[in-house]
Amino acid sequence: MHSPSGIGVIDKSVTIMDALEAGPATLAQLVESTGLARPTVHRLASGLVHHRFLARDVRGRYVIGPRLGELASAAGDDRLVSAAGPILLKLRDATGESSQLFRRQGDARVCVASAERPIGLRDSIPVGTQLSMKAGSAAQVLLAWEDHDRLVDGLSGARFSPTVLAGVRRRGWGESLGEREAGVASVSAPVRSPSGRVLAAVSISGPIERLSRQPGRKFAPVVAAAAQQLTEMVRKNPDADHGLKDNGQ
Repeated sequence: MHSPSGIGVIDKSVTIMDALEAGPATLAQLVESTGLARPTVHRLASGLVHHRFLARDVRGRYVIGPRLGELASAAGDDRLVSAAGPILLKLRDATGESSQLFRRQGDARVCVASAERPIGLRDSIPVGTQLSMKAGSAAQVLLAWEDHDRLVDGLSGARFSPTVLAGVRRRGWGESLGEREAGVASVSAPVRSPSGRVLAAVSISGPIERLSRQPGRKFAPVVAAAAQQLTEMVRKNPDADHGLKDNGQ
């Protein structure tokens, strides 16, 4: 247990999260293990669930939530992003289109690496850009293999359908035509952890006139190959901090 900071609500919240380090717990078990009053545990745990520091499993027990893993992902030396640089450059040169690496952060997807087409009409997505998880092939890929609850939540208000995500899972890549922005097409494929969890999405994007109305047929093999290269780098260094630890987030 941590020594108290003197800020009661934070200390009590940390006590609850510490109690869940040993595994899932019911409200009654949290009350017993923390020594806090039941109303206090219920109020704080509900707030932590709202902010995704905690979650509920299929049996209604409290568990550590995905937000902690997402914050850990943003910390430290991100070797995955470093490794992505030369791969995205090769992908850009092979396709003639801007290439990106996206990962999910909460309700958004963030471009963490990119290689832009140097001249001509292009889809410019600078590093650090936050885009919606409701549209675009990278959003499809980052959502398609999520658990049922997050999948249902992610589909609410999305420009793509459950049938589209089923196709992404079947093929292993996603494509979009004007979902995120009119006139823009994209193709994306997943980067996976050693256990198979989707860590990030490799993408190319550009005008529909160049990528065509079936961009996946034209570019999916090379995009998927680039994503597989990054996946192999992760598998060769399973203990490295890729900024995306395999923590089940």
